[in-house]
Amino acid sequence: MGRGRAKAKQTKVARELKYSSPQTDFERLRQELAGSGDDARSDDRWVDEDDWRR
Repeated sequence: MGRGRAKAKQTKVARELKYSSPQTDFERLRQELAGSGDDARSDDRWVDEDDWRR
């Protein structure tokens, strides 16, 4: 029995995502795209600087 209810919920969520129009914070987007050298590097915290040379 459980699959029908789960599929209905997935369909509902997918439909909401497809047809919704979320509010975009264009100022924050502009800041992220402009960025500075330090900010861009800090997001890449999983890469060890010495690892890429090997």
